[in-house]
Amino acid sequence: MDNPERIRTLSFEDHAALTRAVAQRIAELIRARQAEGRRAVLGLATGSTPVGVYRELIRLHQEAGLSFRGVITFNLDEYYPMAPDSIHSYHRFMWENLFRQVDIDPADVHLPRGDLPRDRIPAHCAEYEAAIQAAGGIDFQLLGIG
Repeated sequence: MDNPERIRTLSFEDHAALTRAVAQRIAELIRARQAEGRRAVLGLATGSTPVGVYRELIRLHQEAGLSFRGVITFNLDEYYPMAPDSIHSYHRFMWENLFRQVDIDPADVHLPRGDLPRDRIPAHCAEYEAAIQAAGGIDFQLLGIG
């Protein structure tokens, strides 16, 4: 290989240190975009992997003044079929674990719908992708390891 890809790799002593570092990186991005008069666009995940990051972001909001006003979010996925208020819904998960505890505008939160008729799914997916493009793409994508 003439030009091997170089990916910056960080190592942490424990999961708590990792979650703090990831949350800090997200906070830096949000603050930088706000200082530029731009909106940060976050791609978010559910599950146990990002919960610590969400808890740290909530702490930064409550204790360090991190504002989520103007932040746009897009979640990766949702179960289908799934009502948004189901105990298993990613919609419910995100509102319980992050969105209700910060000052984000609900209009800026995008979650794929799991409650549409099957024939509406392709159009919904196209609309979701178009909304991501209209927002300028994802600035930071948080993924889980499942």
